[in-house]
Amino acid sequence: MKIHRIEYDRIGHGANVTRDAPPKARPVFRLPRMDSVVYDTQGAQDAQDDLSGIGQVIAAPARALATEAVHAGREDLAALGLHAAPIDLSTTYPSYDSRGEAARIDAFAADGAEPEGPPVYARLGNPTVARFETALARLEGTESAVAFASGMAALSAVLLVRNAMGLRHVVAVRPLYGCSDHLLTAGLLGTEVTWVDPAGIADALRPDTGLVMVESPANPTLAELDLRAVAHACGTVPLLADNTFATPVLQRPVEQGARLVLHSATKYLGGHGDVMAGVVACDEEFARKLRQVRFATGGVLHPLAGYLLLRGLSTLPVRVRAASSNAAELARRLADDPRVARVHYPRIGGAMIAFEVHGDPHEVIAGVRLITPAVSLGSVDSLIQHPASISHRIVPTADRHDAGVSDRLLRMSVGLEDVEDLWSDLDSALGLRAGA
Repeated sequence: MKIHRIEYDRIGHGANVTRDAPPKARPVFRLPRMDSVVYDTQGAQDAQDDLSGIGQVIAAPARALATEAVHAGREDLAALGLHAAPIDLSTTYPSYDSRGEAARIDAFAADGAEPEGPPVYARLGNPTVARFETALARLEGTESAVAFASGMAALSAVLLVRNAMGLRHVVAVRPLYGCSDHLLTAGLLGTEVTWVDPAGIADALRPDTGLVMVESPANPTLAELDLRAVAHACGTVPLLADNTFATPVLQRPVEQGARLVLHSATKYLGGHGDVMAGVVACDEEFARKLRQVRFATGGVLHPLAGYLLLRGLSTLPVRVRAASSNAAELARRLADDPRVARVHYPRIGGAMIAFEVHGDPHEVIAGVRLITPAVSLGSVDSLIQHPASISHRIVPTADRHDAGVSDRLLRMSVGLEDVEDLWSDLDSALGLRAGA
C-alpha cells in the first residue's frame, strides 16, 4: 500500500498519512533547476521556478541546483591554481596601514557591509566561511547569507537585530524545534511570543511585531504550511522560515515570500554529523545587521566548519535525493504496518519520517541496531529519537501535545543505507506484530 497525501488548506498543516490510502507509484525525486534570481526596476523576471521578486541581482548564469551545489563559492579556484578550497585559520591579519584599517572598521560599524580588501580579524569575517556563505545564498536564491556557530546562534542573532529596533514581539506557529520554542517562550532575549495557528497570523500582528517564525516541514511532526499564504498574512513583517528539514533541494522559501531562511547547518548542509553551524540566508540589508550582531556577540563559525560545510553542499542534492527515496519507501511500509498507529511524511518528500507506535516507543529506541539512537538529523547514516524525551523535552507537555507531538511519536532521519537493511532493523525493533 502506498502513501496517500491528503489535500491541504490554503494556510494549514500537512495532513497525516492514513492506512486506507489508495495505491500509488513509488515517488521519484527529481531535482528542480536552480535559476539565477535576476531583478531589475520592473521586478523579477519570469523564471522557470516562478521566482517571487525578492532581493537584488545575483551575478551568475542560470544553472541547475546540482551544478550550483558543486561550483558556487569556488569559481575563482582554477584561476588561483587550486582545485580544493583553502582553509584560512588565521585569527588576525597584518596591516601596515593603520589609518586605512581604522577607516574600514569604522565603515563596518556604520553599516555592516563586508570590508573591501584583505581580512581584518576573524570575528569580523573569514575567507573560508565566506565561500560557504556565498554558496548557500546561491542555493537559496538570496543576495547574502551569514553563518554562525550554531543554528541557535543564528536564530538569536535574528531576534537581537529586531530587538535593537524596538520590535520585540514575535508571532510563531508550533511546532518548532524544541530549543527554538524555548528561546521564544522563555523570553531569554527579551522577546515576547504569541503562538497562533497559521490562519491567526494576521490578527496576531502588532505595531511592535518584528518577526513571524514558522518551520515547514516542522520538527518533529513534519507538518507543512503554505508558505506563500503565510507570507501574505505577514504583511510587511519579515517571515523567517526554518528550512532545515527541506533544504533548498526541496524548497526555497524566498520564492514564496519569506525574507529570512534559517538553517541548522549541522544537519543536511554538513551532512556527515561532524560539524555544528547555523546560517541565515537573506537580503543584503538584513545581512549587514546580522554581521554586526555576530561581530559584537562573537557567535562566529570556525573556518574548518566553513570548509566542511562547503564540501557538504557539493553532495547535498545527491544525498537528499537518495535519502528521500529511502524515506518514502520506509514511510510506505510503516503506513501499512499494524504496529504503527500513524505515519507523518511531508507532501514535498524528504528524508525525515515521524511515526506513532501502538506499543512503547522507548522499546523501539532500545531495539535498533543498525539505526543510531541519537538526537540530531541529516547525516549520511540513519538516526532515530523520541522527541518527547529529547528534542522537545524542554517544551511544556500541554504545548507539546497541542502541537501534535504525542508521547508515542518517534522521529527518524533516514540515511543512505540500503533500504532493505533499514527496514529489517526497524521491523525487528518494532517487535511482534499486534495480535501475534
